[in-house]
Amino acid sequence: MNFETLGPNVTNSYIFKGSEQTPFLAPRGVFVANNHLFVSDTGRNRVFIWKQLPTSEYQEPDIVLGQSNISETGRNSGGLVSENTLHYPSGIWSDGRVLIVGDAWNHRVLIWHTLPTKNGQAADVVVGQPDFRSNQPNVKGIGNTPSAQTLNWPYGVFSDGNHLWIADTGNRRILFYEDIPKTNYKAADKVIGKPDFTTRDYENHEPIWPYSVKVNANKQMVVADTQFYRNLIWNNAEDAFSKPADVIVGQANFDACGQNQFGLFPSSKSLNWTYDACFYKDGLLVNDTGNSRILWFETLPKDNNAEATAVIGKRDFKTGSENKETLHGTSSSLYWPFSISTQGNKLIIADTGNHRLVITDLKF
Repeated sequence: MNFETLGPNVTNSYIFKGSEQTPFLAPRGVFVANNHLFVSDTGRNRVFIWKQLPTSEYQEPDIVLGQSNISETGRNSGGLVSENTLHYPSGIWSDGRVLIVGDAWNHRVLIWHTLPTKNGQAADVVVGQPDFRSNQPNVKGIGNTPSAQTLNWPYGVFSDGNHLWIADTGNRRILFYEDIPKTNYKAADKVIGKPDFTTRDYENHEPIWPYSVKVNANKQMVVADTQFYRNLIWNNAEDAFSKPADVIVGQANFDACGQNQFGLFPSSKSLNWTYDACFYKDGLLVNDTGNSRILWFETLPKDNNAEATAVIGKRDFKTGSENKETLHGTSSSLYWPFSISTQGNKLIIADTGNHRLVITDLKF
């Protein structure tokens, strides 16, 4: 990788490709907690845990979940769905003790209430399905009405250590649980983006295709609303149950839905297939996935369509994914980064299109 393509706002950059035996394939989820690194190796249907943040290009994981060993990569481990398997895992969260994984294509969320200690360890709890042997969307299959207990492509998960938020992407909503569930098939306590638990149709002021959700210590919430190329911010997460977002990043109003605001090129205000965001210090990092860049807002935007302060991954705000640097390959720079996580001033990027992580230090 040409690390100069990341720009002047980061330093000490290196790439990490996971296990040298079977490296990452399109990793979509990354999270860091207590110096532990958690990666959803989405294309190979597994989750990796490293007990220390790796510092070299390859390092064998301490734990692999979803497969019995490092060499296995099949959907649901090549068999039927169970408490030990995964199918297209995406969102991931941990505090170094509890682990929560969005097992997206099994239409469920898996919870380990103590950090796994062995390969293929069974999950303790399943959310979104009545048992570990079920994996249909909304339990009964495509077209079934959602409920407070069901899920459909849950790509994003987040917790503050007490509550749980699930981006129930396929049902176009976010489910909220007062406590991290300890029993299977737990019903959500509240819903964000819908008037009730059975509605799937949407209005433009609601999350249309919520892919990730994050809440900071100040109780501010950001949702990556992929289909409308925007991020939605609530100044108080409690307000999300009863009112539209306070601020839109990437669009001027709730009805605007243009990819790069219908421009030929990106700008300091536009987004293209945004899949994640991350609070950092007093500001916000936004994964502008389709433009293969990360936007930095030095302070949390207070008005719609705010201009980003800086860009990571491109030489300027007007350069997107398709340019001369990527004409004959993408590995020289970021390509379709799906998720990000921070620890201190360190930024970990799931550089999904290049099948690797990029780890770097922020200079902000």
